[in-house]
Amino acid sequence: MAITYLKRAARTPETDAGETKARVEAMLAEIEAGGEEAALRFARRFDRWEGPVAVTREAIDRAHNELDPQLKADIAFAHDNIRRFAEAQFATIRPAGIEVQPGFWAGQKHIPVSAAGCYVPGGRYSHVASAIMTITTAKVAGVGHITACSPPRPDIGVPPAILYAMDLCGADTILNLGGVQGIAAMAFGLFGARPADILVGPGNQYVAEAKRLLFGRVGIDMFAGPTDSLIIADRTADAETVAWDLVSQAEHGANSPVWLVTDDRALAEAVVAHVPACIAALPEPNGPAAEAAWRDYAEIVLCDSREEMAETSDRYAPEHLHVQAADPDWWLERLRNYGSLFLGRETTVSFGDKCAGPNHVLPTSGAARYTGGLSVHKFMKTVTWQRATAEGARPVAEATARISRLEGMEGHARAADLRIAPVASSSRAATE
Repeated sequence: MAITYLKRAARTPETDAGETKARVEAMLAEIEAGGEEAALRFARRFDRWEGPVAVTREAIDRAHNELDPQLKADIAFAHDNIRRFAEAQFATIRPAGIEVQPGFWAGQKHIPVSAAGCYVPGGRYSHVASAIMTITTAKVAGVGHITACSPPRPDIGVPPAILYAMDLCGADTILNLGGVQGIAAMAFGLFGARPADILVGPGNQYVAEAKRLLFGRVGIDMFAGPTDSLIIADRTADAETVAWDLVSQAEHGANSPVWLVTDDRALAEAVVAHVPACIAALPEPNGPAAEAAWRDYAEIVLCDSREEMAETSDRYAPEHLHVQAADPDWWLERLRNYGSLFLGRETTVSFGDKCAGPNHVLPTSGAARYTGGLSVHKFMKTVTWQRATAEGARPVAEATARISRLEGMEGHARAADLRIAPVASSSRAATE
């Protein structure tokens, strides 16, 4: 078997990594030292925002009143789907326990984090769906306090649709802050927010770098790069549909890779022929972004068989994987590396991006090889416990003492010795 590249990417997100670390590091240090005043300086500079940072109830109510009823219904529809899917995930989480030895029990339980920070991108697009995906999932997981922030628009603040979605989904504190200053405010607990235990949500390279630098002090959902999508298609696929599905994902940004893997050269050539017209039909700034992504980052791979297509897809480990090929059950069983899988022409990545139910915060840049997307599990800690009777502890203590002495850890051994004959040890201590 051999694969053929009908189109190779001229660039990759990895080759474009900007020198952002030093800049973000300096901003985080300045905000941590200077607190709210430092964050406000960056808000004025980058967000061009002069108003209050903490969003008031009055502003939230105004957003409720301003929105078109159909848009509110659509947001509620998406929220309901995403909430019910998260609840189904939550239902799979159960405590566990086992009697390891007679009289010696061990187990695990799941505890939600106390506070979460949810970042909702702004900029070119109002990412209402990101607000729903992050806040709803944290709420279902049982997070005690949820702070949400998004880049404010000058003289407006957080756009009304995003504000409405944040409130509907259960955000406790909402901040008119974007970028590094927004991430820092949630991490450090500024403007009435509780210091976050975990930071989640997509963002630009500065947001991603801020989360990366803060990881360890706080948890994060994942290290995120530009969004990417791969389509597996065979001769049963419709070329125009495949083209639009690729272009719709390239629309995310000029550095968003899209890939087509197929075993049908005629289909690949037909897709290539359709793409320019699809891009031309997009408005500004979507069209130029999609054009750059297609030109510089797109790849088309021709394979000999469906097994080779599956192997190729697993090597890419895409964030989004859409199969438009016969026998969807075979692909569901065979494919291993992806953030979210879409089976058949009847669905599309756009559904997952907006309102279908499964989360759209997903691993990028090949991270799907080792992690999945945002879920209720990301907001929960799996912790363990143990307890024992005196008799049940004895064999464990004896083995622990011997292993500890083998390793040269005498303190561990003596702590174990005390559990071999605890009554006698206590009596000795009382008479000495």
